[in-house]
Amino acid sequence: MAEIQKFKRVLVANRGEIGLRAIRVCKRIGLETVAVYSTADAASPHVWAADQSFCIGPPAAQKSYLSMPSLIHIAIETGCDAIYPGYGFLAENADFADMCTENGMKFIGPSADAIRTMGDKSNAREVAERYGVPVVPGSDKAFVDLEDARDASTSIGYPMLLKARSGGGGRGMRIVEDESGFDTAFLEARREAEAAFNDGSIYMERFFTSVRHIEVQVFGDGKGGSIEFDERDCSVQRRHQKLFEESPSPVVDAKLRKKLIDAAALLTRGIKYEGAGTIEFILDPSTQEFFFIEMNTRIQVEHTVTEMRVGIDLIELQFDIAQGRPLPDAKTATNANGHAIEFRINVEDWERNFQPSPGELKSWRVPKGDGIRLDTSTYPGQRISPFYDSMIAKLIIHGSDREDALEKSRAVLAGFQVEGVATTINFHRMLINNTDFLANKVHTRWIETEMLKSMDEV
Repeated sequence: MAEIQKFKRVLVANRGEIGLRAIRVCKRIGLETVAVYSTADAASPHVWAADQSFCIGPPAAQKSYLSMPSLIHIAIETGCDAIYPGYGFLAENADFADMCTENGMKFIGPSADAIRTMGDKSNAREVAERYGVPVVPGSDKAFVDLEDARDASTSIGYPMLLKARSGGGGRGMRIVEDESGFDTAFLEARREAEAAFNDGSIYMERFFTSVRHIEVQVFGDGKGGSIEFDERDCSVQRRHQKLFEESPSPVVDAKLRKKLIDAAALLTRGIKYEGAGTIEFILDPSTQEFFFIEMNTRIQVEHTVTEMRVGIDLIELQFDIAQGRPLPDAKTATNANGHAIEFRINVEDWERNFQPSPGELKSWRVPKGDGIRLDTSTYPGQRISPFYDSMIAKLIIHGSDREDALEKSRAVLAGFQVEGVATTINFHRMLINNTDFLANKVHTRWIETEMLKSMDEV
């Protein structure tokens, strides 16, 4: 039996919704918490919710939430025995995981080796192939040199997708339609990747024009055991940024679901992964072929969709695994029911090309009821900062099936009132009444190439 090492005090190295959520989970399971905040977040609820809070620096993330020495210093000074990274910032930073270990603290996530292996997308492809998981045809390694990349691209074919070896979120990513556009796209992707991740290495893969983005939530025990949950469909995206997620996918049947889950299990168990992770695939609905694209070595924003269907707190599960507790029984963990949908509520003016819209949130009212959940750290009168991600809330709806979940969503979104800033709420109201969306004709580029384009033509 695994030795249980219970934490006493945890530093939450994040902010906003996930920072507040982690603190609340810690309080529920009896752990003391230490919060950090930038000067821009001094009035953020996660600051008040924690047992102790410390200002870590100015608004710029590089000088606050990404300052590894400062975080470690505060954790040591406050006697923390673990650090929870959430998502974003340092959640997938292997050096930070190493620093936690070197200073006698548990990084609540996978090992630094796992982060390095799966965070390097070209290495991740090799690992996936080794365990029999299908991968998108692409380059065997990542490139910094333009001429070397151009030479390697000839064997892949067009259209092609350039992707940063490190990081995610669409940064360092470019679609190249033909050979004439390769050089410019590569140099742009390299510069963007270097600025965002301090790693300008770019790898290449064949680009499929009309695919669904399907992902499988996994948890590993670090010893070769794992559990996998039903898939999430994250195909509604804009510039590779997810706006809407649902589970189960409306285009995945039971047979395909088993193949996806089995593939995710092969990889998770093969690398003896520990903690929360997500195996991401692209799916061609016309052929039912799927290909591994990457593994996110952290909890995802959209993990709440899975929580609503299985009734398990996945943040609490992260803490359980980090303390050496066993994985839940697989049958219990995968006993999903109904249909769940998540809407990302971003402070963006979608009618102006999703332009950020920070400012004072004057009013904030959302309907309540069965099957309605709102995860946020936002409150009326709060000044929304321009320095961080534009997502201010996640609205999650659960229904008996997809039709029921969508019907509930229409009622909730109609009654969701926000004043003072522009948000994506009206976009979501239109999305769930779109005929192509309802007919499951969407793909990862559908918003830009079809939905918004058709609106401009009206």
